[in-house]
Amino acid sequence: MVQNFHLCHIILKNSKVLATKIDPPFHTLDQEGVRELIKIGIEKGRKGRPDLEVGICGEHGGDSQSVKFCHRVGMNYVSCSPYRVPVAQLASAQAVLEEKKKSS
Repeated sequence: MVQNFHLCHIILKNSKVLATKIDPPFHTLDQEGVRELIKIGIEKGRKGRPDLEVGICGEHGGDSQSVKFCHRVGMNYVSCSPYRVPVAQLASAQAVLEEKKKSS
């Protein structure tokens, strides 16, 4: 059933559908809506306690896009199931390299 999936259309300027992709809706963290809430939480938490360790655990900790997102918003760690550890390690290394590339 489609109700269990997020239907995403990539639309050209002339409103024709270029491609359709079906993904589970919570596979990757919502970087538009959730991002600001997470950033606010991290900022407010660290105002009260500057050494606050912030991270995420669960399957998002092993999703490459979510791991990169966590790095960009200043999280200290991600935790995931053992079979996702290689993905998390690669994504975190890529996030650091992307950050260094942008700053140089």
